Amino acid sequence: MNTLSIKTVAERAAQASRDVALADTELKNRLLLALESGLVASTAELLAANGRDAEAARAGGMAEHMIDRLSLNESRVAELARAVAQVRALPDPVGEISDERVLDSGLEVSRLRIPLGLIAFICEARPGAVVEAGALCLKSGNGLIVKGGKEMAQTSAVLQKIFAEALAEAEVRPEAVTVLPSLGQDELKELLTLSETIDLVIPRGGEGLIRFVSEHSRIPVLKHFRGVCHLYVDQGADVDMALNLLVNGKTQRPSTCNSLECLLVHQDEAPAFLPLAGERLRELGVTLKADPAALEFLPQAEAAAADDWGREFLALTLAVKVVADFDAALEHIARCGSRHTEVIATRDKGRAGRFLRQVEAGCVMVNASSRLNDGGALGLGAEIGISTTRLHAYGPMGLRELTTTRFIVSGDGHLR
Repeated sequence: MNTLSIKTVAERAAQASRDVALADTELKNRLLLALESGLVASTAELLAANGRDAEAARAGGMAEHMIDRLSLNESRVAELARAVAQVRALPDPVGEISDERVLDSGLEVSRLRIPLGLIAFICEARPGAVVEAGALCLKSGNGLIVKGGKEMAQTSAVLQKIFAEALAEAEVRPEAVTVLPSLGQDELKELLTLSETIDLVIPRGGEGLIRFVSEHSRIPVLKHFRGVCHLYVDQGADVDMALNLLVNGKTQRPSTCNSLECLLVHQDEAPAFLPLAGERLRELGVTLKADPAALEFLPQAEAAAADDWGREFLALTLAVKVVADFDAALEHIARCGSRHTEVIATRDKGRAGRFLRQVEAGCVMVNASSRLNDGGALGLGAEIGISTTRLHAYGPMGLRELTTTRFIVSGDGHLR
């Protein structure tokens, strides 16, 4: 930071976050309306800055899946504006009272839902995620401090301006959402020590970033390491449905964490399903890495290497394995999955129920595309991230996951 220390910036953000914590729903919705309008009005400026960032990233040799995540276009900005509108339309969870009880002693006990406080959002090449994080934090009464990577520096500057103008319009201190310029490693390490100011850190990026943050933070970290998502085609599955789930899950946007990385097929379905799947995926440019049993039906595939199982390709590449039965599919997912999204295509209600209960992931799906594990698609309006750990949230994090509860107690001179 050129002028203010990281500690000072964080302290100012924490002070401003109290304005948002005390704001009523009407004020927070006005904030979000101003943010939505600001995104639309600043589209040209935002796209110009983002184009410069993407051009520099490509010249610097950034991987194509990262450039896809970095890049904005008119459609994506319009989608972000719609996501802000959807968050604005959701019920405000803050102030909700639950679990009301009157004890035998006459003591009245309940829980009050409150914001978490100040959240540090650390991301790589994800300007859209910054917008979603800001909208969710404002609606849930939290402050937000964003550290974006250097690859999105110009985009971040425009986003800071959009947020500041929206907050000023609602007469809230602009530091309530602070988008930092790119930080050096030492400055990031310092940010991660500010446990008295920042309440939660949410890193959003590659596995290296997540591990760096986890290892250096003195603040609780909500983790999302990888998105190794499987589709298991069960014995007797609807072949057409399974094929559609496969194509959508792998090819709709392969650079995302909820795209499929591995196909598991019951041995009885392999002779009919795999040739159809192989031809369809070949037409769409997908490279297949198959085990010996799958290679028998996929002559165009490459032999899978040992490290292809449990690998996040983030590209038009898919690992394919034939499994003996349902239990073998569950064993493979338990060994190679990343607790992100797991899908079964099945007609059997019993096995569907077992899959939902036994598979360990933040989102488990029956006959639905892995691409639907998304805050917007699941009715959350947006998401600040997808947690692959159980504490304190599991799966996509929306408004409710950005709050907690405190006990509130009313007595009449009660003593212990």
